[in-house]
Amino acid sequence: MTQTPTRAQASAQFTVPAKHPMVTVLGSGDSLLRVIEDAFPATDIHVRGNEISAVGDAREVALVQRLFDEMMLVLRTGQPMTEDAVERSIAMLRAAENGEGATETPAEVLTQNILSNRGRTIRPKTLNQKRYVDAIDKHTIVFGIGPAGTGKTYLAMAKAVQALQAKQVNRIILTRPAVEAGERLGFLPGTLYEKIDPYLRPLYDALHDMLDPDSIPRLMAAGTIEVAPLAYMRGRTLNDAFIILDEAQNTNPEQMKMFLTRLGFDSKIVITGDVTQIDLPGGTKSGLRQVRDILTGVDDVHFAELTSRDVVRHKLVGRIVDAYEKYDSRNGR
Repeated sequence: MTQTPTRAQASAQFTVPAKHPMVTVLGSGDSLLRVIEDAFPATDIHVRGNEISAVGDAREVALVQRLFDEMMLVLRTGQPMTEDAVERSIAMLRAAENGEGATETPAEVLTQNILSNRGRTIRPKTLNQKRYVDAIDKHTIVFGIGPAGTGKTYLAMAKAVQALQAKQVNRIILTRPAVEAGERLGFLPGTLYEKIDPYLRPLYDALHDMLDPDSIPRLMAAGTIEVAPLAYMRGRTLNDAFIILDEAQNTNPEQMKMFLTRLGFDSKIVITGDVTQIDLPGGTKSGLRQVRDILTGVDDVHFAELTSRDVVRHKLVGRIVDAYEKYDSRNGR
């Protein structure tokens, strides 16, 4: 793309290489183009053949130029662009322009493959998600803290499966505290395992996304994958394992300490949780809230923060999270 600035305005032109059909850049029914036009309302964007031109404020035109460059880098990897990916790319470029310290480019974030299974590839979708995944590679203990839908557990599990397949660990251990929101285990029907199963079900569901479902019972029977409530970790030393503690906001301080001290040789721990969704009985401290004050600054321990901007569910989920945060701040919670 070439850019010709004037004192206040600029124009830029971008040629899409012939090997890339325009539909991959503009989207089906120009859906991607509409996302770009909505994000840059004061910039005139025109398409003629395989030429795209932009005219408007110099800074905005420069962002449009970078956006199309980043999109082409993604498309060259064979990965399609989606409306969500375009929106997130624009957000990353604007954050970098506003000096928020982002050194990674949208293409670097969107093309980082973690795991592929049955034609589906798991990747980070936001800058914070990429930094979270990178932290898991670099540190022995990582805390992923953020609201629902930010991929905390899903990405950690993808890294666990990746580590198992690469023979970096011999087993995966997935655990959750069996703390219920509004119910008591004793009143639920069935055996202890049947009562606990609903709390572990989200972990099973994620496993089915990442592995051949037929292999999961065999791996669990062999002890290669273990899914168990947190209480089952007491008294153990976990060597050669990738261990994930999910819903860690529902641990008390004693449980958190017990879990962290299970760490054995050649193991890695990822702890995920949302400190705004604590289901502990009134007056009970959350181990996840306390542990940050205790372990911040300890070598090889990393705290990754995810926010409503990292929600990868329906867009409305991010708005709901923001609304609750505003409500809590107004009411001193």
